[in-house]
Amino acid sequence: MDADFDAIVVGAGPAGSVAAYSLAVAGLNVLMIERGTAPGSKNVTGGRLYAHALERVIPGFAGEAPLERLVTRETITFLTDESAVSVDVASDKLLKTPSYTVLRAEFDAWLAARAEAAGATLVTSIRADEPILEGGKVVGVRCGEDSMGASVVIAADGANSLIARKAGLRRELDPSEMATGVKCVLELPRGVIEERFNLDEGGGAAHLYVGECTKGMPGGGFLYTNKESLSIGLVVQAAALARSPHRLVDLVEDFRLHPRLGALVKDGRLVEYSAHLIPEAGLAGMASPVADGLLVVGDAAGLVLNTGYTLRGMDFAMASGAAAAEAVIEAAKVGNFSKAGLGSYVDKLNRSFVMRDLRTFKKAPRFLHNKRIYSDYPGLVEDVATHVFAVDGSPRLPLRKVAARAVGAHGGLRQLAKDGWRGMTSL
Repeated sequence: MDADFDAIVVGAGPAGSVAAYSLAVAGLNVLMIERGTAPGSKNVTGGRLYAHALERVIPGFAGEAPLERLVTRETITFLTDESAVSVDVASDKLLKTPSYTVLRAEFDAWLAARAEAAGATLVTSIRADEPILEGGKVVGVRCGEDSMGASVVIAADGANSLIARKAGLRRELDPSEMATGVKCVLELPRGVIEERFNLDEGGGAAHLYVGECTKGMPGGGFLYTNKESLSIGLVVQAAALARSPHRLVDLVEDFRLHPRLGALVKDGRLVEYSAHLIPEAGLAGMASPVADGLLVVGDAAGLVLNTGYTLRGMDFAMASGAAAAEAVIEAAKVGNFSKAGLGSYVDKLNRSFVMRDLRTFKKAPRFLHNKRIYSDYPGLVEDVATHVFAVDGSPRLPLRKVAARAVGAHGGLRQLAKDGWRGMTSL
């Protein structure tokens, strides 16, 4: 099959757009295919962008990208059915490694437009159904009845990547290795958001929740502040959700109406509702990233990391997209798009923070499946905190006895020690 393009990038999310941008800047003839009506229309995320990966590709991008708020407050909250105990961090040190809240429809459209401006061709409303193979080598993609050839294909088509699966590079993930994420965007005036979250003008807050919000299932909740809206939602292990009597839509509504969240989201007008699957197996669920004529990046390669206190996806996606583009540029110079010719992609990933972090936290997915994290320990934290701060004139117990009593009521010291050790060695 003749190569109509030097490279076809399937998917116009962060991974695909960064790859297309980098290739186009290098002068390659690039086609980027997006199944949505516009970049970002099919993409869902809680809304947190760690800036470092894109800064390496487009220095100073924050001055032009449609970012919502610079995150200046980080909060992790343990929820029971009526209580909330939080660890809140507000520090200028957070600004040394900036991160932003984003709305994907706007951000992805901007990033894809940067790829177009660099020379890439973007085609929307087309789904790439499968790779075209000749002699075991990927030579293009088939979109319905149309076929398009390329020297190399970059699969950036998300967690359910058809290209990676049909090329035999990715196995079907078990539901225990996937999570279902759902997000609501609630519109609120800018001043109301800043007052409720105690933010300076333009500052943003990132809240993560664990406990009651998932009814004891592995997962958690999130709430991010945008300029004039809030992104609020849940991520729940797909296998646990399938076994439970709960519907995700009801869980989200209960979360939104929780007595400790109600005042934060009060009067918010629902303007967006979306859901998607998230690969959460970490290193164990990663696809083979390279084959003859094919590279796999971002969610399609399983490059997602959840440590419980950070949710990483977009920075991994952008870094892998950039690494894939570098490998293609090197392969193009010698005209070798075989697996060996594209093999520098693996080397670049291995040297990057992406693989280093996935290796460092390879035990995290299994540890985070521990149901006690979501059922017992929020109650333990609540018991200790409410005893410490409650003063009613009765004789006070020392903190060690308060803690011992709470531990005994929530699994015992031995179980807590075992879980604590596993957490320390996993996270």
